[in-house]
Amino acid sequence: MGFLYQGVWTDESHFPTDDDGHYVRPDSVFRRRPEVPFVPEPGRNHLYLAHACPWCHRTAIVRQLKGLQQAVDVSFVDPIMREGGWKFTDAAHSDPLFHSAFAHELYTRADPTYTGRVTVPILWDKQLGTIVCNESRDIVRMFDEAGTGPTLRPPPALAEEHDALADRIYNTVNNGVYRAGFATTQQAYATSYAALFETLDALAARLQDGRPHLMGDLLTEVDIFLFVTLVRFDAVYFGHFKCNRNRIEDEPALQGFLERLWARPAFRETTHLDEIQRHYYGSHQSLNPHGIVPCGPRLRILGGEAP
Repeated sequence: MGFLYQGVWTDESHFPTDDDGHYVRPDSVFRRRPEVPFVPEPGRNHLYLAHACPWCHRTAIVRQLKGLQQAVDVSFVDPIMREGGWKFTDAAHSDPLFHSAFAHELYTRADPTYTGRVTVPILWDKQLGTIVCNESRDIVRMFDEAGTGPTLRPPPALAEEHDALADRIYNTVNNGVYRAGFATTQQAYATSYAALFETLDALAARLQDGRPHLMGDLLTEVDIFLFVTLVRFDAVYFGHFKCNRNRIEDEPALQGFLERLWARPAFRETTHLDEIQRHYYGSHQSLNPHGIVPCGPRLRILGGEAP
């Protein structure tokens, strides 16, 4: 995974875990800050993303839903993340601002003595010459407040329920698949596996009562947060991360939810399942040493074709 220490890059082959073998996701450092606001002026902002990354995918969906394409330019890192971390490799995966070779160079531009992990998304302000934010949930909220189109925050009466659900989805589903996949003990894996499917069962039950979305008729943040994991689940997490109790296609309520969102252009057009598979199977050498990418599975959202 690798990290920067006082501005110097160090490669590291493993993902961080605690003493019990549970994967520990590092906190984002460049959180939303009043002194570095998001200003939605055309041409001012640039969003660095990975098609493969679910956290990036959240922001890409909201950028399109909220009509911010002119206010926020976008470019992508290569799907393979090995030595040097996220990198820029070709015309489709480039840094148009600084022609960087690696994403970590953006972090040291913003802070030459930065210490920590280097993650995407990265929201860069060209005028200020720095990172505005690298936390996807913050970026989603910033885009929602600045853009047009549907408001993704629920009404105040539903905010507490919504945010508790968002936290549960993050802890046991979005991050839960990683905690299962990167666990280094049987118990850590089993604990994360159980929590993941307990939540998926609860979400399926929630959707079985006729709700088109998790909060009812309204499309909200939690729908986007869940979608980015569900759309990767059968293609990657089921096998690669050993989250194999059942596929999403085996759960009618969850599959129906996935298909309803897939029908919206902002969700479908920002999903690149080929790069998603290449990233996970090609980057995680500790889990898949030979980097072989599966030929399947056939997915209903792709009309029965493989990615």
